[in-house]
Amino acid sequence: MSIPQRSDDDEGRQAWLRGVAADVARLDRSSSAERAADVLRRSITEGALQPGAQLSEVELTEVLEVSRNTLREAFRLLTHEGLLVYKLHRGVFVPELDETDVVDLYRLRRVLEVDVVRGLAGRDPELPASRLEPLRDDIESARAAALAGRWPAVGTANIRFHRNLIGLADSSRLDAITGRLLAELRLLFHVIATPRELYEPYITRNEAIFELLEAREYEQAADDLHQYLVDSEQGLLSAFKAR
Repeated sequence: MSIPQRSDDDEGRQAWLRGVAADVARLDRSSSAERAADVLRRSITEGALQPGAQLSEVELTEVLEVSRNTLREAFRLLTHEGLLVYKLHRGVFVPELDETDVVDLYRLRRVLEVDVVRGLAGRDPELPASRLEPLRDDIESARAAALAGRWPAVGTANIRFHRNLIGLADSSRLDAITGRLLAELRLLFHVIATPRELYEPYITRNEAIFELLEAREYEQAADDLHQYLVDSEQGLLSAFKAR
C-alpha cells in the first residue's frame, strides 16, 4: 500500500510528500530523528497518513533530508508510541485500530479532557479571554472548512480544538500524552466512510463547550464534554460494527 492511500493513488502520495517537505523546511534541525517523527506524527494527526499505509524509506529519506539510520530511529520512536508498526519482511506501516482501541482511547480522553475542564474552577477561575482564543480560532477554521466542503480539514480543526482544550492545563506532560492520543484518534476516524457525517455535529458542540468556558461555567462544560465524548465513542463503535 502506498503513501498515503492506494498504490494507484500517485497524485495523493506526491501531494503528501510535498507537504512533508514543506514541514521539514519549517522545523528546527537540531534533532533530526525527533524532527522526522514530528512531521510523520502530524501527518497522521491531520489525516494525510491513513491506516494500513506503508512508509517508504527511499521517499522519506529524500523529502525529510535525513539518513536511513535517522529515519529508522524516527520509525522506532513512533512505533514505541503505537503510531507505526513494523511487519517482518514487509516494512513499516500505519496501524489499523479496532473497537478495543476506541474504548481504550475514549476512556483516556474522558479522564484527561473532562478533568482539565472541571479543574479550571480551582486552577484558573478567572480564565482570561486570551487563553480561549486558540479554541475560537479552531471553531472558525472548522466552520470555514465546512462551508467549503473540506471535511477532512474540519476534522483537523476539531483535533486542534481538543489539543488546545487540554492545553488549558499548562502541563507539558499532558500536552505530550495528548499529541499521541489525538494522532491515534485520527486513525480511528478513518472508519467513517463519510467525513461530513462524523465531523459536522461536533462543530456546534465544540462551540457550545467554548461558550460555557467563556462564561466560566466549568462544571457544566465538563458535564457536557463528558456526554460529548460518550456520544463520539458510540458513533465510532457503531461505524466499526457496520463495516
